[in-house]
Amino acid sequence: MYQPGPDSSPEAPKSTITRGRSWLDAIGPGILVAATGVGAGDLAGGALAGARLKLTVLWVCLVGAALKFVLCEGLARWQLSTGTSVADGVFKSTHSVVRCTFLIYVAAWSFCIGGMLMSACGECAQAILPIGDPTFGRVVHGSLHSLIAIFLVRLGGFRLFERMMAICIGIMFVTVVLVAALSDPNWGEVMRGLVVPSVPHADGKGVAWTLTLMAGVGGTLTMLCYGTWIREKGRADISALRDCRIDLAAGYLMTAGFGVCMVILGSRLPIDQGLKGANLITQISRDMQQQLGEFGTVAGWMFRIGAWGAVFSSLLGVWQSVPALICEMLPQSAALSTTKIDQRTDRRRYNTIQILLGIVPAFCLPYSLANVQKVAGVTGALFLPMFALSLLLLGWTAAGKQNGFRNGLLSSSVLTLSLLLFGYLAAQRFLN
Repeated sequence: MYQPGPDSSPEAPKSTITRGRSWLDAIGPGILVAATGVGAGDLAGGALAGARLKLTVLWVCLVGAALKFVLCEGLARWQLSTGTSVADGVFKSTHSVVRCTFLIYVAAWSFCIGGMLMSACGECAQAILPIGDPTFGRVVHGSLHSLIAIFLVRLGGFRLFERMMAICIGIMFVTVVLVAALSDPNWGEVMRGLVVPSVPHADGKGVAWTLTLMAGVGGTLTMLCYGTWIREKGRADISALRDCRIDLAAGYLMTAGFGVCMVILGSRLPIDQGLKGANLITQISRDMQQQLGEFGTVAGWMFRIGAWGAVFSSLLGVWQSVPALICEMLPQSAALSTTKIDQRTDRRRYNTIQILLGIVPAFCLPYSLANVQKVAGVTGALFLPMFALSLLLLGWTAAGKQNGFRNGLLSSSVLTLSLLLFGYLAAQRFLN
């Protein structure tokens, strides 16, 4: 599989967390998961849940992050045990129609998520640096952000990408946490919401909103990209599983923190329930300036910058990892997953997919993304139960038994719970 960057190689030494390594080396892939998984939709979804359900659902952010941790940990265990990706394991154990169907699914998701991210970057950047009318500014900013992301990914390979993502998530983390603190919430209610599980009635929609918040914490299909990132770090066998568990714990703790802060902000501000995504984020920043007194202006601008960091890191992460993921899924590339990264065929295929991903969704920018957002929401919701089911079944395959891959009682229980919860949510999204 082609993976961008001059500093990557399948022969890289095994990764172990040692005293001499930097924090980015130690938890880099987990940071990438957090940075890519938290976008405009996730921030806005947390704010909407806070507005409707208040602080009683803060515990949901912790549970959602824990479920995603188990899913990603299962992915890492499979890859480190067998030397192949989860997708490759599923494809080898099923009919070829599964590969074709999933590739169509990934193509649809990529187009929708690409359009959403470019629009979100354009909206957030327009709120910081206006250019002409809002629609024109969104198109210009969104297109420029896409081109800049492609340039950065190709400029310095994985090392530059990893550092850029760390900068973006640092901006996002610091600003969102500070703004949540400036909103002066009732800290007693915050602690109660974190440790006492409760689901408000909310006119009969409390369960649906709770599950939606739970599913929105930590991304969906981008979790598969974690396999690409740990390969970039030279983690090649089961001895690196401890590293993966540590960096995933760090990444999902950070993700849970983002979710908690957005629920707190949503509970403190008058949220327009009709707004979505970046439009809602822009409105939240304006509401802060009006509602938070003397700190309102500072908080509003901090939140604008933090939201921009969130959506641009997601854009950068998708532009870097999804083309490599698609390359690995293509039948011609399946046998190349352990070859050197400078294979010309894989490089050309990766570059082509990346350019298509960075350009084709731009045609959505002048138009309303309501339908695209709905398709992206449905496809993302469908992935989570499929992922959980795949990890449960892979332990029973010939490759799983031969390489010692198995799910313990705790992992099996959490994966089954994920399958049931996310399966219910996917059904609700699909039917509605």
